[in-house]
Amino acid sequence: MNRRSFLAAGAASLAVQAAPEYDPVMQAGVYVWTQHYSRQGKKAQDHIADICAAFARAGYQDVELMSLFFEPGLDRITLRALESSGLNCSTVYNGGPMHTRDAARQTIAATVDLAHRIQRSRPLDAVVFNPNPAGRGKTDEELKVQAEALETLGWALWNSGVRLMLHQHAPELAENGREWRFMLANTDRRYMRVCLDTHWVYRAGLDVMEFVKECGARLYGLHVRNSRGGVWTEEFGDGDIDYRAVAQHLRTSGFTGYLSVELAWDKETQITRPLEENLRRSREYAGRIFGIAAH
Repeated sequence: MNRRSFLAAGAASLAVQAAPEYDPVMQAGVYVWTQHYSRQGKKAQDHIADICAAFARAGYQDVELMSLFFEPGLDRITLRALESSGLNCSTVYNGGPMHTRDAARQTIAATVDLAHRIQRSRPLDAVVFNPNPAGRGKTDEELKVQAEALETLGWALWNSGVRLMLHQHAPELAENGREWRFMLANTDRRYMRVCLDTHWVYRAGLDVMEFVKECGARLYGLHVRNSRGGVWTEEFGDGDIDYRAVAQHLRTSGFTGYLSVELAWDKETQITRPLEENLRRSREYAGRIFGIAAH
């Protein structure tokens, strides 16, 4: 993974105030492209070369792709697209059931295999993982099984030189974050870090800064997007969440993980620009707010 050794000129004043360790990696998340192509009745995985080229033109050097882009057979096409676009793919997103023992064993095996297949061709730093919901609140026993499974997965990846980051959507934040907090309290921080999706915290009616701080030293990734009036905006910019407060906390805590610009659209989202332009504008905004450049 290539780390940036310089700050954008416009962020120099922030760098002076930053903790010496502060060095986030800016990424772009691929999810919005699945929505973009779905609206055209197409599959994003059939257009990975175009997606990678657009990311590069928008100024990103690192991306987070989803596991569907690395399915056997398609993985070679994706790896070639990354190579030809000059992009790093330092993290990959995956999920699966983890709250029953049989399903967890299958999910662990598939996730480790995914990481190994990517590693054979290029560096991979971390797997961002979201356990599947159960369609209801998970029982205490199911949460215990899931925590054990996550630790097993984290240990297996760690032995391959890959980190595990826990991701979350709305279900994991029900009952004041019961499931999410159980996972943090019952896993070894050596084998499981956190990728906090800030806007899902906001949508759950919880305090974003409380959860950012609660992650502590386990925070190794953030998925960031914003909304106005609760509706996701077409680009990452000012809105319902105060990302200046998030940025200040990251600077003072010496954050060195991933800041992934993960755009997403609601049905009500007004799309007024090409996606590539929104990605570029999002990168520029993130650079100003967080005092970093894409790398």
